[in-house]
Amino acid sequence: MASEELEKFLSQRHKDVTLFDFEGKKVPCIIVDGKKFDDIMKNIAGKPVSVETNLNILQDGLGHVFVRVTLQFSQGNIEEKFLIYANEAVDFFEALAETTMLALSSPNSQYGSSNVFMIQLPKPERAQNALDIIRKGLHK
Repeated sequence: MASEELEKFLSQRHKDVTLFDFEGKKVPCIIVDGKKFDDIMKNIAGKPVSVETNLNILQDGLGHVFVRVTLQFSQGNIEEKFLIYANEAVDFFEALAETTMLALSSPNSQYGSSNVFMIQLPKPERAQNALDIIRKGLHK
């Protein structure tokens, strides 16, 4: 990853990620713009919905690791992409691998108690495999 490409990725990264406590476990949460969160919820409210979650890992071999998290909703023709700089969010991916849950929330919410959309990952091994790749990439 060239210096200018690294700078481009850093400028595009989604910084609003956090962890919150849910039944004694730390759950990773992506904070999305309030309007975007409301639009997602309006499109899927009252419908059975599944979310295909993909973790695409981008690394430069020099210790910089980014993860493009893509969420494809089965309802509402919704696809959301978040570029997360794993160097700043290892705990996020550790929690994802441990709980196999991911939350979306708006910045106006109380994380873990209101206006939270929870996603259960159907293939837990994907999150663990991603964490293993992230850890290896960080130690180059």
